[in-house]
Amino acid sequence: MKSKPARSGLDLKPWHPAAVIATGFGAGRLPAMPGSWGSLAALPFAWGLKSAFGTLGLAFAAGLAFGVGSWAAGAVAKASGAPDPGIVVIDEVMGQFLSLLPTPRDPAAYALAFLLFRLFDIGKPWPIGCVDRRIGGGFGIMLDDALAAVYALAAQLAIGGVFGVRP
Repeated sequence: MKSKPARSGLDLKPWHPAAVIATGFGAGRLPAMPGSWGSLAALPFAWGLKSAFGTLGLAFAAGLAFGVGSWAAGAVAKASGAPDPGIVVIDEVMGQFLSLLPTPRDPAAYALAFLLFRLFDIGKPWPIGCVDRRIGGGFGIMLDDALAAVYALAAQLAIGGVFGVRP
């Protein structure tokens, strides 16, 4: 549902906490492909979180991003007048964190997780597309990306099983 751009005149200042969080600290304001920028920006943070706190720390960060992101995404959507403004990328950050849970800290594995998550987030296979269309607000914005992450997780595990590589 990111087809509707946000109004240029948000009712929130760029430094409002909801705007800062929802845009992934500004990654969503980069030109073209804001979702990909948000997902890409999440990679080094995920690497650092996993290095410092392990998979459990990354899972906690994903859960925190889901909760806080639901509020922030909802606030920006309301202020912009769009159901899922393109500048909102906290959903991609959270989804990328989830899709990286089983992934080893290896650049090639992170690249694969990034590509798979973007594939499912953009393609929106069933039921992701239904969730995207039917569940509104900040929770809906976050939920479809959580589902895309589940698909990316499953694909990583399947690829690992076929090629004998453990993610």
